[in-house]
Amino acid sequence: MKKIMLIALVLIGVQAIAQERRGEHRKGDRKERAHMMKDLTPEQIATLQTKKMALRLDLTDAQQKEIYKINLANSKERKAKIEEIKKLRENNEKPSKEDRYNMMNERLDKQIAMKKKMKSILSEEQFTRFERAAKQQKMRGQKAAKARSKKLRSGKS
Repeated sequence: MKKIMLIALVLIGVQAIAQERRGEHRKGDRKERAHMMKDLTPEQIATLQTKKMALRLDLTDAQQKEIYKINLANSKERKAKIEEIKKLRENNEKPSKEDRYNMMNERLDKQIAMKKKMKSILSEEQFTRFERAAKQQKMRGQKAAKARSKKLRSGKS
């Protein structure tokens, strides 16, 4: 009985260590990817995003051109927002409650508009795959945020 308990403890310990290392690998990979994307121009980012979507959704050439325009506008806007946030951070300014509300409201309005545009460009099947991929990405983000908060809580104790 003691041997079985010892084996079970060893297996649990090995699995915990393996999962921990896997998480560290992904975290470093994500940081590296974000750093690489930081140096790209909005045109390059839009091209990469469009090609990824073309592979995932089997887009036609006409669809690719339309989606490229949308991705380009989004990436230019995102770059401008990032610069604006950097300036605020340099001045140690934090947005007010109303500013945060307005930013969140604006972001949601843009998401709704993006969804309408994509629905008009994509076929039903493609749009379904697009929605599924967006949900999966959101779930990954929520999972990562949960893991970060758990790590912060355990580190503070």
